[in-house]
Amino acid sequence: MNDPTPAALETDKPAPAKAPETASGGHRHIELTVGGMHCPHCPPAVEKALKAVAGVASAHVNLVNRLAAVDYDPARATAVDLAKAIRTAGYLPGTATMRVPIKNMHCSSCVTRVELALRMTPGVVSARAGLGTNAADVEYDPGRTDFASIRKAIESAGHRLAEPKVEPGAETLDPSEAANRQEYRTLMRKWWFGAAASVFTMLFSYPWLIPYLRDVLPRGSDQLRYLWMFMGALALAVMAYSGSQFFTGMWAALRQRTANMHTLIAIGTGVAWTYSTIAVLFPQIFPEAAFTEVYYDVTAVVTALVVLGLAMEIKAKGRTSEAIKKLIGLQAKTARVVRDGKEVDLPVEEVIAGDIVVVRPGEKIPVDGEVTDGASAVDESMITGESMPVEKHAGDEVIGATINKTGGFRFRATKVGKDTALANIIRMVQDAQATKVPIQRVVDVVSSYFTPVVIILAIAGFVVWYDFGPQPAVTYALIVAVTTLIIACPCALGMATPMSLTTGVGLGASHGILIRGGEALQTAKGLNAIILDKTGTITHGKPVLTDVILAGGASESEVLRLAAAAEKGSEHPLASAIVEAAAARGLAVPEVQAFNAIPGHGVEATVAGRSLLLGNLKLMRDRKIEVGDLEAKALKLADDGKTPMYVALDGQAAGIVAVADTVKEDSVAAVSALKRMGLEVVMITGDNERTAKAIARQVGIDRVLAEVLPQDKAHNVQKLQLEGKKVGMVGDGINDAPALAQADVGFAIGTGTDVAIEASDITLIKGSLKGVVTGIQISRATMRNVFQNLFGAFIYNAAGIPVALGILYPFTGILLSPILAAAAMSFSSVTVIANANRLKRWQARE
Repeated sequence: MNDPTPAALETDKPAPAKAPETASGGHRHIELTVGGMHCPHCPPAVEKALKAVAGVASAHVNLVNRLAAVDYDPARATAVDLAKAIRTAGYLPGTATMRVPIKNMHCSSCVTRVELALRMTPGVVSARAGLGTNAADVEYDPGRTDFASIRKAIESAGHRLAEPKVEPGAETLDPSEAANRQEYRTLMRKWWFGAAASVFTMLFSYPWLIPYLRDVLPRGSDQLRYLWMFMGALALAVMAYSGSQFFTGMWAALRQRTANMHTLIAIGTGVAWTYSTIAVLFPQIFPEAAFTEVYYDVTAVVTALVVLGLAMEIKAKGRTSEAIKKLIGLQAKTARVVRDGKEVDLPVEEVIAGDIVVVRPGEKIPVDGEVTDGASAVDESMITGESMPVEKHAGDEVIGATINKTGGFRFRATKVGKDTALANIIRMVQDAQATKVPIQRVVDVVSSYFTPVVIILAIAGFVVWYDFGPQPAVTYALIVAVTTLIIACPCALGMATPMSLTTGVGLGASHGILIRGGEALQTAKGLNAIILDKTGTITHGKPVLTDVILAGGASESEVLRLAAAAEKGSEHPLASAIVEAAAARGLAVPEVQAFNAIPGHGVEATVAGRSLLLGNLKLMRDRKIEVGDLEAKALKLADDGKTPMYVALDGQAAGIVAVADTVKEDSVAAVSALKRMGLEVVMITGDNERTAKAIARQVGIDRVLAEVLPQDKAHNVQKLQLEGKKVGMVGDGINDAPALAQADVGFAIGTGTDVAIEASDITLIKGSLKGVVTGIQISRATMRNVFQNLFGAFIYNAAGIPVALGILYPFTGILLSPILAAAAMSFSSVTVIANANRLKRWQARE
């Protein structure tokens, strides 16, 4: 090909270091791609190495996009020094990644061979192939290798890149999907040819069983022999056309000194055809006429059935990746942008950050941004899983691909192209679907021995039946050997895990849950303890006014209006809660004539000609103000986790305003569900014990870890792990990142910080604890599906191979036909995929 990057290839071009930009204090900022990072523990190691370089002011490494952002003093350090530090830490600066669709991968041995060939290519940092995606994700050093070398490595493993022909005017498809559709059409053509030939060969292989044909084509006649010669040529055509992939696959495996599913089918059909051809051409070498029967029907029918099974596999595989197709389909095609004062419709690819975008009722929001003008309700269900539309006003963020419902508005584009939330979700889901569940490693080991063992068993079966079987012994021995080779199905074993993983990860994405990989999925199933950070996870993370208690005849509006005036100039979150509550009620807040902050007590001010005190009990006692029964009410509010503040007007107690970080609406239900699922629920917070226990009582949590410093959260996670528990951690802040990384599974609230999301294993796009419940339920359902598939595949092979070897014959006289074996083999693979597709009907339990 002339084009070094064909349509069949999805590439992420190497992100070179951005041009250094002068920062404050004479520092420069640079971003470097970092290769070889695969877990949450990698970024801290790279950051540590970079910070150790003299002249580096700060370093932050993002695991999701594999970028290291560094501020450094150019007088003391250079980009070369930074790259050297990354290399010293065991990682590669300046790597790139690409996804390469591959044809004809059907079993674990195919995956293993491709991965091994790629990893042995100089310059390739890592390679991961998957049956679920029919592709390989390759991370490589562009300075040491290129696309041609990667293609050559794949071809040396006996596979070819899936490079679909692009028809003029055809629908634009993902390269992998286009290649799969093309392969499906090719296999179906092969199936129809093989099926037509099979009908003919089955009809004339045993003419003596059919009333009219037994007279025309008697046994031993020249007519029958000549007809069988024609059938031999027809069966050879079936093998050469319909079954070509089996023989090319076998040859590629032999060159690698391995064996695979293609080896079994090619040997089985090849042996049947060879024996039949010798019997037709040289019948005199056989001691009896009974030995000269032909098995061209076996060759043709088995080839046709297995090809049909492969076609059905590809069709079913396409359904497992529907989640990705739906996500890609969400992307808007055009955007209405204000350019030079005019509204113009542009392809969404031409929108740049900073553009003002106009959205009308019923339209799809094209990119991420911030509302500048107007208001509306937006349906975000396709991204967050939240069914109710969300109100949007000036200053609120909007997400690309969501749908505007009622009003029109304008927004400033903040993230476009590959930086949008949807693009990141698609990338995370694709990466997760390409990973492996830990149990897959055991399956891969079993599969590596499976095919050679089956070949040995087939040979042993032939010898035993030839020596000890009934006459004609060679016929029985041949049937046993061919049936054993054909019934064995490494495909079902190889696909059992990746098909379920692909469906499970897609299912999570459709519920607003991004699972980073197979390991997180399997580990989440076994969790028996879950730690919930209080602020922003159980609660909203923002104080609001909860109570206004009155005394001395003051009105609620007067108390709140004057308290808000005193707090208007403060940036403290508790003060903001009072000011926002007054604004929400439409109260006119007057200007302050005099103001004095009293450290540790509160504030005093003169507002609208009145003297006001706002603070704690110490302030009231210091000013000799009688609070009466307000003190008991304040204690009750404090016991409920609220912060009470006394208000005094003109020397008299006027009431209490209470502020609290309130519990999210669905936290109680989520905690209850987690407990019903058998998990111990623990709350961790830096708040005082009284507040922490008050919140815990509200949501039904029994175990509380209070007054925990941010740097000690990870240590508390470790303490629970030392109790023998599998621990999940849920958090949203920067200070939660170490604890999320320490936990067996880290859940990040998607409304939280990027640092927390990077350190997590599972991201909840919607800021709700119900996502944790759904995430664990999905992991359990997916792993249950994996074990069902593995159990079915192992049982099928454990039962089918002995039956094929003839274990039932001494007791029942039953000997399995190779044709039935081929049907069973194809059915077992399709059953595994069909069972994985059942996951798509899964519904979250309340």
